[in-house]
Amino acid sequence: MSASEAYLAAIGVSSLPPRTAPFDPGYSPVEVASHLEQSAHLMATIKISMACWQIANPEASRAKVQAARNAGVEATTGGGPFEVAVAQGQLPLYLDLCASFGFQRIECGEGFTTLEDEPRSIIEAANERGLAVQYEVGPKHDGPMTKGTIKELLDRAARWLDGGAVQIVVEARESAVGVGLFDEQGALDPSLAHAFADRFGLDLVTFEAPTKSSQFAFLDLFGPSVGLSNVRLEELLRVEIYRRGLHSDAFSQPNLTPARSATADVSEHG
Repeated sequence: MSASEAYLAAIGVSSLPPRTAPFDPGYSPVEVASHLEQSAHLMATIKISMACWQIANPEASRAKVQAARNAGVEATTGGGPFEVAVAQGQLPLYLDLCASFGFQRIECGEGFTTLEDEPRSIIEAANERGLAVQYEVGPKHDGPMTKGTIKELLDRAARWLDGGAVQIVVEARESAVGVGLFDEQGALDPSLAHAFADRFGLDLVTFEAPTKSSQFAFLDLFGPSVGLSNVRLEELLRVEIYRRGLHSDAFSQPNLTPARSATADVSEHG
């Protein structure tokens, strides 16, 4: 145990598995590798996001994916390129491309397109190429989810899990305003968030949280076990100190405050 780990244990900070999936919006391979060196142990996966990896120097994109693999972090694509590939009738070619770059997971979705194929057939095609699948649920352009639309979205997510998807990702784009679980003022709807957590459990659901307010809102609501994604690489450590109750705003949250340890009690009163 390192000195830092011993200190954190002494002040009551629990050891946590990685629960945040940060994203690279197009940084250089050196930047991505440096973040992995610093924080790979805190990353559930890393998303090489948008379509940037498709138009950058291919060797640079491959270097990012390889850096993640070397660090033991699963590299995934974003959902947008998948939707474009499907709309253009080139899904098999897209899956081949993802596999050739070394990705271990792809994100599928219907945020701005409509799928005709069944989830199972898509997932099987991805699995044949060594690619796991996560499904991003929620529209990108039609406004936030509502109590009227939530059941259909939950059922759609369930179909993907039944078809072999390994995770559900709840849409919030890069704004967390007027999209997904967030209203036009950027306020999180706790009841809709709980609908996903109650239906699938926090191990199978991750919530996109691209902004400080959205990140803190999910952690305040669910505590340290909640999975978060779309967190920019440079914001990962801030999220993780909040998750562990080491941020001043988290220290007053009962479900995030570090538990007082027996060692601390003895040192104070012994």
